[in-house]
Amino acid sequence: MIYALITLGVFVLMEGITWCTHKYVMHGFGWFLHEDHHEPGYPHVFEKNDAFFVVFAVPSMLLFLFGTYTEYRFLFFIGLGILFYGIAYFLIHDVLIHQRFKWFKRTNNWYLKALRKAHKVHHKNMGKEDSQCFGMLFVPIKYFKEYL
Repeated sequence: MIYALITLGVFVLMEGITWCTHKYVMHGFGWFLHEDHHEPGYPHVFEKNDAFFVVFAVPSMLLFLFGTYTEYRFLFFIGLGILFYGIAYFLIHDVLIHQRFKWFKRTNNWYLKALRKAHKVHHKNMGKEDSQCFGMLFVPIKYFKEYL
């Protein structure tokens, strides 16, 4: 039970970490990697922005390793929470919002529509400065109101 709570807690915490990383790293000193993500119609299969998946995957893999081969078993479940968030991020951000894979083209779910709307507002500003809506799963309530 405690391991499930650790995994869930890390999953929720990752939203805050992602928000901070997006606002202060991706739209800060890491803009050189994130900039192509804000270019309309970027034609390549991969973006430089995809490097951030590696940034989050490495700690998760190391936590799996240390949680498996040391007595600190809880580390494995911290890594699992990061992995689950990464999967959710991929499905929401790359599949649903940006349609990099054409799996969920038409959804009528109010929550998913609100997520897409908030992300479109984020991309409305093509530059590094003055963006808003840096979260992924938790977005301001105003984006949900028109779909309820």
